[in-house]
Amino acid sequence: MKFQVLFRRAKPFLAVVFLQVGLAGMDIASKAALNEGMSNYVFVVYRHIVAFLVIAPFAVILDKKVRPRMTLLTFGKLMLMSLLEPVIDQNLYFLGMKYTTATFASAMANVLPAITFLMACFFRLEKVQLMSIRSQAKIVGTIATVAGAMIMTLVRGPDIGLPWTHGRSSHENQNNGVTLKHSIKGSIMITIGCFSWACFMILQAVTLKTYPAELSLTAWICLFGTIEGALVAVAVERGNTAVWSIGWDYKLLAAVYSGIFCSGIAYYVQGLVMKERGPVFVTAFSPLSMVVVAIISSFILAEKMYLGRLFGAIVIVLGLYFVVWGKKNDHKSPAMKEQEIPVKQMVNITDDGTINGHSICEVTIDEVRREGAVAGVERLNNKN
Repeated sequence: MKFQVLFRRAKPFLAVVFLQVGLAGMDIASKAALNEGMSNYVFVVYRHIVAFLVIAPFAVILDKKVRPRMTLLTFGKLMLMSLLEPVIDQNLYFLGMKYTTATFASAMANVLPAITFLMACFFRLEKVQLMSIRSQAKIVGTIATVAGAMIMTLVRGPDIGLPWTHGRSSHENQNNGVTLKHSIKGSIMITIGCFSWACFMILQAVTLKTYPAELSLTAWICLFGTIEGALVAVAVERGNTAVWSIGWDYKLLAAVYSGIFCSGIAYYVQGLVMKERGPVFVTAFSPLSMVVVAIISSFILAEKMYLGRLFGAIVIVLGLYFVVWGKKNDHKSPAMKEQEIPVKQMVNITDDGTINGHSICEVTIDEVRREGAVAGVERLNNKN
């Protein structure tokens, strides 16, 4: 019984950690596909085609009883969400990566928790009381996660000298040809993309309140994202039909992996967690992907681990701890919510305050006391 309770409490944390591990793998696969010359516009389209084909059958079967009726307002929200993240955010992120480096883009993307936190506060999706110690912890933790991600990228320090990296050639690439103009342009694109992503997270959290079918919501987003992304790709890549060709290579692998995990499972999982914990909780863990990438790269790519990266990872973990501790009281279990329901009793009250079977009225405990029904019960018990 205790294990089940612990597992139930740990599920949101395990889900977001699993999410960040998968997203870290997407960065590697996507970069490989783009290096092969794949258009980022076409990549986004293929990615969401795969996601829709995988998620749609599950949505049709599993959401049959919980899927609400589609309204015009919900349809508009779905169209907007499909434009914000699948089209605007992803294309701007990949374009920003082309103008700068993958490391720089990954670091810039970690402003997402801060943007989401501010927007959630503005739309009152996040509880913040500046005089509360827990609210202060959430603010400090959010800043710390962003700062830790920046430290991992910008601060190098001495090589720690991990034993499994000795004697192996490193595949770590440093792009020294990035000009200041390209850096500024790339930074602006990535920042706008992160703002679009934060808007998507907020809108998804709002939409789930009126359309609580996570699988169906994911399928609709992927479908509309495919259509809108295809229109953008055709407009940008017009006359260049060769960009749509794909074979048994990194392009196909990246499209399938990113589609299934990062556009299909990710939308669904973050929707589930957001319904319970809110959008800030989900995005607060996004800098964790940098830690995962650093660890995986040291094993697979023999990339060296520097003291700056280690220190940044520690700051990220501490920041996440502050956020989680600050949000501890924001979540209430169903048992706690049931305790908040006013207790009511059905009692029969007569003019003299005694209880018999003639008249019935529904009152709360306080009302019963005010009417003297409690005294009537005591007199009835004394007679018996």
